[in-house]
Amino acid sequence: MRLSAKSRFAVAAMIDLALRESAGPVPLNSIGQRLQISLSYLEQLFSKLRQQGLVESTRGPGGGYTLGRSVQFISVADIIRAVEGPRGLQADESTDAGEAGWQLTRELWSGLNSRMMEHLEGIKLLQLCEEQRAKGMPVEERQAPTRRGIFAQRKPEPLKTTAPNSVFALAGVLAGKS
Repeated sequence: MRLSAKSRFAVAAMIDLALRESAGPVPLNSIGQRLQISLSYLEQLFSKLRQQGLVESTRGPGGGYTLGRSVQFISVADIIRAVEGPRGLQADESTDAGEAGWQLTRELWSGLNSRMMEHLEGIKLLQLCEEQRAKGMPVEERQAPTRRGIFAQRKPEPLKTTAPNSVFALAGVLAGKS
């Protein structure tokens, strides 16, 4: 059985996504900053999660990822299977004990794997999110995206001048000074 760093990162990223998706699509770079995971690694994970229908992507400004299903229908086992492949939770058949050692313990590991799978199937993303909220995990709301493109120009303030506004007023000012 394999529970790799890839599986742990994928579960953590899915929890982060689920906690923040109410504000709209969540960009991968923000997940990466919070969890300290590189963007390229997250892109690989989310590609696999998207292929399995666990997340959906939105392109363009304000884009990012949202859950493909409700949090109550996504299990930890679903996430691990998506990133590790269909055999992600099965025992490795190549062991250091050799073929004879594998034959002696096959039922033990098979039973352990099936129980582990049942347990992970029972843990839903909703439960993990509720646990994080109960611990007081800060969830900042997404700020409105900055507008890009053409902006309305500010209205200029009226100019206050002390200069004369006509030729006649100018002549009067010049005649008064001389």
